[in-house]
Amino acid sequence: MSLSLNAQIKKIEPPFWYAGMKNPELQIMFYGKNIAEYQVTVSNAIKITNIKKTENPNYLFVTVDTKKVPATDLIFTFKNNNKESFTQKYALQQRRDNSAQRKSYDASDMMYLLMPDRFANGNRSNDSENNTTEKFNRELPGGRHGGDIEGIIKNLDYISSLGATTIWSTPLCEDNDTAFSYHTYGQSDVYKIDPRYGTNDDYVRLSDEMHKKNMKLVMDYVTNHWGIEHWMIKDLPTREWINQFDNYTQTNHKRTVINDIHASKIDTETCLNGWFVPSMPDLNLSNPLTLKYLIQNAIWWIEYANLDGFRVDTYNYSDPKGIAKWTKSVTDEYPNFNVVGEVWMQSQAQIAYWQKDSPISKIQNYNSNLPSVMDFPLYEAISKAFNEDDGSWDKGMMKFYDNFTYDFLYPNTNNMLVFVENHDTNRFNQTYGKDIRKYKMAMALIATVRGIPQLYYGSEIGMTGNKDKGDADIRQDFPGGWEGDKNNAFIKEGRTAEQNDYFDYTSKLFNWRKTKSVVHFGKMTHYIPEKNVYAYFRYNTNESIMVLMNNSNETQTINTHRFKENIKDFKTGNDVISELTFDISNEITIEPKSVLILELKK
Repeated sequence: MSLSLNAQIKKIEPPFWYAGMKNPELQIMFYGKNIAEYQVTVSNAIKITNIKKTENPNYLFVTVDTKKVPATDLIFTFKNNNKESFTQKYALQQRRDNSAQRKSYDASDMMYLLMPDRFANGNRSNDSENNTTEKFNRELPGGRHGGDIEGIIKNLDYISSLGATTIWSTPLCEDNDTAFSYHTYGQSDVYKIDPRYGTNDDYVRLSDEMHKKNMKLVMDYVTNHWGIEHWMIKDLPTREWINQFDNYTQTNHKRTVINDIHASKIDTETCLNGWFVPSMPDLNLSNPLTLKYLIQNAIWWIEYANLDGFRVDTYNYSDPKGIAKWTKSVTDEYPNFNVVGEVWMQSQAQIAYWQKDSPISKIQNYNSNLPSVMDFPLYEAISKAFNEDDGSWDKGMMKFYDNFTYDFLYPNTNNMLVFVENHDTNRFNQTYGKDIRKYKMAMALIATVRGIPQLYYGSEIGMTGNKDKGDADIRQDFPGGWEGDKNNAFIKEGRTAEQNDYFDYTSKLFNWRKTKSVVHFGKMTHYIPEKNVYAYFRYNTNESIMVLMNNSNETQTINTHRFKENIKDFKTGNDVISELTFDISNEITIEPKSVLILELKK
C-alpha cells in the first residue's frame, strides 16, 4: 500500500482509489506545509469539480469526477504563481470482479466477536513498536498483551469448528493512546492497521484466508469519535472537523433526546456533540468535509480489504442526519452490504427506531438507513431471566415471551444481532456462576430465535469476568493464545473437562444451525410460558423445530395438546444435542434448567 509522496506532501487520503465506483465523486485530501497556497490541476482529462480550502493552510481538499475513467495513474500538478512547483502521482486501481455485489452476513451466519489483543499472539516481533507509545506488558491487566492478526489467522480453524461463519474483531486501526490502547476505539490513524497487530497487508491476508474457508470478515467501524492522539486532531483541518465547546463537555448519553418531542436543545446538543470521554474527540458529521472523509474511508476499507460487513460503534451518538448519509452512501455502493449498529438502549421502540425503514422513525421524517441493530432488550432479558426460578407475571421465561411480542415494531427481525454478552458487558458465565445448564439454555435461545447470533470469545470454554472490576476483567486473554500458557483451550487435549463440556455443546449447536434455513429465515410461533417453561416453534413449508425451555428447578411434564397448531401431524421430535427421540403426541417430560431443540418428524 506504499505511496510515494513528494517532499511538500506529508499525507494523501484516501491514499489511492478505485475506478468504476457508483459514486464517481472523489474527495482527495492533500496535507503538507502551506499546501493550500498552491494551485492544482490534474492530468488524464479528469475534471476537478471542487477545491476546498479551510482556515488551516496545511490542508487542501480536491474533488475530482472519476466517471468513466479506467484504472490509471493521475498526475496532480501543483503550481505557485502559475509556475509548476511539483507533481504528485495518484492511483485509480482496478476493483475486484463483482465487488459492488458482494454478499454480506445475514441470519444464516454465526458471528464470533474477539478482541485481537486478548485473543492470540501469533507474532512476538510486533509486541511493541518504535512508533507507538504504549509497550507490551502482559502483567498489566489494562495493558497491551500482544495479541495480533497473525494470532487470528492461526486459529481460524478453531473459530470455524465452533460453527462460526463470521468474525467481528474490535477495531484494528492504529490507537496511539498512552494507556488502555488495547481496545483500539481511540484511533490515531484510520488508514493504518496498528503495527502491534500487524500491517495493512496482514489485514488483507486475514480477509483472504477467511474467504478460503468460506468465512466472512466484519470491521468494527467508529464514526462517532477518534482518539486524542490522531494526527489530524493535532492539526485540525478546520475547527468544525470535531464538535467543540468553550469548556470540555461530555455527552450525557441520553440518546432518547434524539426522538423525544419534549427534549430541550441543550440536552440534545450535549448528547450529540459532547465527547464520549476526554481522550475521544467527537467527530462532527454535520460538517460535509468530515462526513465525506468518513464515507470514503469506510468504502476504501471495503474495497482494499475485501470486507464482508461492518459493525458500527456508538451508532446513535453521531449527528442523526450525518450518520444516515454515511450509511446510505456505503449501502448505495454495495447494495447487499450489511451494517449492524450499536444502539445500546433498553426499549424495543427505541431500538426499532434505528433500523432502516422503521415506521416509528418515519413519523419524524427520519430514516437511519441502518440495515441491522443489536438486540439490547433481549440481552437485558437474558442477563436476568435464568436466575428467576418462579416464572411469575414478568419473571423468568416470561421475559423472553414479552420481548418477542414487540417484534412487530422492527422492520426486519431477521436482521438483528442477538447475543448474551459482548466486550462491554459482564461475562454471562460470571453473572450465572458458571452454571453450564443456564449457558446451554442461553446459547440454545440465541441459536434458534430470529436474528444473527453472536458469540463472544471465551464463552465457549466458560470464561468469566466481572465488569465491576474493570473492563480488563471481561477482556482476559484466551488461554493458549500465548507461548507458555499452561492451558491451551484451542485444542481438545489442552482444554479441561469443564472447558470441553462448554465447547462441545457450543460447537454441536452452532454447527447444526449452519444448515438450518428453517432457523435462519423461518416463521416463529411462541406460547405463553407456564410453570416457567417456554415453548416456541420455528417452521417453514419443509421443516418444523420445537424448542422447549424449562427454567424452573423442577422436572416438568408438558401436555403437548396446547401446541397442536404447530405440532399438527408430527409424532416425534429428535433432540439436536442428545440425539434422543421424544414422543410428542401427548406429553413431554423435561429436566429442570434444561432445553430441548426438537426436529419434528411424522
